[in-house]
Amino acid sequence: MSNQVLSLYNTLAGKPLGKWLFSKLICFKAPYFGSIGPRVTRLQPGRGEATIRHRRGVTNHIGTVHAIALCNLAEFIGGLSCEVSLPPSMRWIPRGMAVEYLKKAVGTMHAVATPAFEPHETSEGYELPVEVTISDPQGETVFRARIGMWVTPKRAAQ
Repeated sequence: MSNQVLSLYNTLAGKPLGKWLFSKLICFKAPYFGSIGPRVTRLQPGRGEATIRHRRGVTNHIGTVHAIALCNLAEFIGGLSCEVSLPPSMRWIPRGMAVEYLKKAVGTMHAVATPAFEPHETSEGYELPVEVTISDPQGETVFRARIGMWVTPKRAAQ
């Protein structure tokens, strides 16, 4: 699939500091995500992975990674995974997210996002669920999300 975001990732990923730079560029385009300092570690159609470090800026009052930081990480990598998986004629926007907090989140968090099915081209809108799991350094799942992405055809240039 021809995709500017995926092309940029593929261009930068193998270079020194390339994944860091790619992540910074995405946060420049969508500044709110910069608050969690995400790092994309893998991006391809059908799968995306990203991490956030456990640092003061994402910590809650009990010393664990804040629940909303986990939600932000899920939406960050879920959106990127959706973006690079869609046919070029389609676009997406998150419509809702259901989350489960399974255990205390301590350490660097690793998120994996996968669309529930291969996105397709159509003239009508449809919901594409994106599943996101976030694990701790021991590989235990601490958080799960299901993000409902609303996929529609791009408008014709006017």
